[in-house]
Amino acid sequence: MSLLPNSSQDARFASLQAWLTATGLVDVASARPASADASFRRYFRVDVLPDHQATHGATLVAMDAPPERENVPAFLKVDQLLLDAGVTVPNVVAQDAAQGFVLMSDLGVSTYLQVLDHDNAATLYAEALGALVKIQKASQPGVLPEFDRAFMLREMNLFPEWYIEKHLGVKLTDAQSAELQKVFDAILANCLAQQQVYMHRDYHSRNLMWMEDGKKNPGILDFQDAVYGPITYDVASLLRDAYIQWDEELVLDWAIRYWQHAKAEGLPVHRDIDSFYKDMEYMGLQRHIKILGIFCRLNYRDGKANYMNDLPTVMDYVRKTANRYKDLRPLVKLLDTLENKAPQVGYTF
Repeated sequence: MSLLPNSSQDARFASLQAWLTATGLVDVASARPASADASFRRYFRVDVLPDHQATHGATLVAMDAPPERENVPAFLKVDQLLLDAGVTVPNVVAQDAAQGFVLMSDLGVSTYLQVLDHDNAATLYAEALGALVKIQKASQPGVLPEFDRAFMLREMNLFPEWYIEKHLGVKLTDAQSAELQKVFDAILANCLAQQQVYMHRDYHSRNLMWMEDGKKNPGILDFQDAVYGPITYDVASLLRDAYIQWDEELVLDWAIRYWQHAKAEGLPVHRDIDSFYKDMEYMGLQRHIKILGIFCRLNYRDGKANYMNDLPTVMDYVRKTANRYKDLRPLVKLLDTLENKAPQVGYTF
């Protein structure tokens, strides 16, 4: 986490301070970094002035999102959609979308990633999946951008560009590129056949906050990139988390519980659990292929090397999933060739 910026050298921070002062709600001098972020957004926690604490609590969080880089109107729109769905997201106290400034309620300091353990995981995941069902039940077409074929393919193409070419230093042959495209086509065919709902796109342990009173878990953050897309995406994002990995039997149990709940609430999940789980696996693989590319891009382009520590977890998901399905196995063979690994024996369906 970075130190507080120097307002004399940081024009945006100086502008944020001036804007916060004008709200008359907070002690601007109390601003301190609230979280690190993979984007261009910055967050600062600020103390609420005594006269306003009864309404807003002891602290609020200020978001600095440069409008040329970040879509603040989308953040505000999705925030309201999620509030209307009945889940816990920050309440916007003040905003200036033109400048890229938002002042909002503080969901605390503890992420799911920080508090999860084997004793509380079942409860916390049940609450997170319950909130997800609420979001999905609120879904309507035509409200959010569509997570369509071009969108998914654009994401997966980060993998050959940043993981294979930049990270491994390998240029694919025409034959290898064709094999990879066949795998991509198989993934796309499955994902595009799934029913569509509101999709957070980053529903995982770093973006879910543990609420201290325990009554409104989870607090949900980083939702501004929400789209309308496949129903298994956020389930896969949560249960096949790049930052924390659970035993497969636990993941299966949590997935079944979500599937039963979703069916009971009338959501359009597959009618049999095997097909639902396959859908979740293909969707998770699309996401993890993208993540391998994104983590490498964050490292090589943006100088954020810490994401490379999570590459082994993501690659483990990729290999295990691709090994389970015949039309995905060429991806494992390609990785074995590129990484000079001996082929692993696995079951296929």
